Amino acid sequence: MHNLRQYDVPLHRYVAMMDLQERNERLFYKLLIDNVEELLPVVYTPTVGRGLPKVWGHFQASSGSFHQLEREVATRALTIGVFRGKILEVLKNWPEKSIQVIVVTDGERILGLGDLGCQGMGIPVGKLSLYTALGGVRPSACLPITIDVGTNNENLLNDEFYVGLRQKRATGQEYAELLDEFMLAVKQNYGEKILIQFEDFANHNAFELLEKYRKTHLVFNDDIQGTASVVLAGLISALKLVGGTLADHTFLFLGAGEAGTGIAELIALEISRKGLVVSSRAESLQHFKKPWAHEHEPVKELLDAVKKPLILALSNPTSQSECTAEEAYTWSEGHAIFASGSPFGPVEYDGKVFVPGQANNAYIFIFPGFGLGLIMSGTIRVHDDMLLAACNGSFGSSSDEENYAKGLIYPPFSNIRKISAQIAANVAAKAYELGLASRLPRPKDLVKFAESCMYSPIYRSYL
Repeated sequence: MHNLRQYDVPLHRYVAMMDLQERNERLFYKLLIDNVEELLPVVYTPTVGRGLPKVWGHFQASSGSFHQLEREVATRALTIGVFRGKILEVLKNWPEKSIQVIVVTDGERILGLGDLGCQGMGIPVGKLSLYTALGGVRPSACLPITIDVGTNNENLLNDEFYVGLRQKRATGQEYAELLDEFMLAVKQNYGEKILIQFEDFANHNAFELLEKYRKTHLVFNDDIQGTASVVLAGLISALKLVGGTLADHTFLFLGAGEAGTGIAELIALEISRKGLVVSSRAESLQHFKKPWAHEHEPVKELLDAVKKPLILALSNPTSQSECTAEEAYTWSEGHAIFASGSPFGPVEYDGKVFVPGQANNAYIFIFPGFGLGLIMSGTIRVHDDMLLAACNGSFGSSSDEENYAKGLIYPPFSNIRKISAQIAANVAAKAYELGLASRLPRPKDLVKFAESCMYSPIYRSYL
């Protein structure tokens, strides 16, 4: 850590951590786990957003797999030529055979940065690093994949150093057939219980892929379901500050994309109510927005109606946030409870210090433990009730009164692996209840079993 702290620029620390992961994986995770609060912003948001074009824009050896639509490329740690019809062959050649979780992207909607093509590979790599550090999934059981179908980013297409496929994105039947082949190959090679996490697909593909494969594969979309879960968990925790039940409150969404509609759907599952998109636009709305469309009279005096607003600015990285922590506390005159997708520092307002929360599923709270729960129970399908199980009672008690006094609705980083074990236990319990768990007999103490399944970066003694 002493050497790492010599770098003043976060991007330089990110590069140093990626180099360390390549040279000494065990030490990388030991460092990350022991210094989780300091290093999470380095290995993931917001720093990863700056690092993707600079670090992943050129060839380097590391730990991911690129599946391209047409031509052969040099990949991270492995040179593979992937043509349609040969994806299964490529997966069989991957050196690690006991893969339990895949994070896959096509690079079209990376964070709030848009279409980065194959430069988006840093996101699956980063997500799986968090699966290991926070959820205890073995590094050797993780496989990051980018499916390169081209890019519509003209800057990349004109960049002489861009290593991705130089063509406009494949769409329609061509795209669908490639994804079908990929999903079938994964299942054939790794079995029914392989967890496939869709990451940073554009809206028009994200909902369609989730709906298409959720009944035939163990799939999870972090942008839709993961974000919704961490927000719902935060809302449940925030009730201790704002009072009442979820049904007593009104929720306003800025935008109706993957995150917004996913959150609305999960809240609806929890309290059986609907969100806000105007129904008069029904014919022009995308299918995933239509359930939330209804008419509503304009609200003229919002601040009079909202005495203690809960504001979640979820876009990543920090530069893309809908508002800053300082703006939220200042405009609400210190009444707001604020959490964001990427970290903001403490804010002093009217003599009081407010500490912004971290409402980022990718960052800490839901998906590492959720994935561990699926893996340790041998779950074969993701059910919506498992998402609710991950939200309820998983970490609400971990936030003490001192944290609530600062406006924190999420627990501190120091407890993250314990929280992940509790989330995993809750998810596994629901899987057994629904008859979707295949690991039998059911462990008597699911929390202890989750902890026993967690990877620890320790060196064995041979003395």
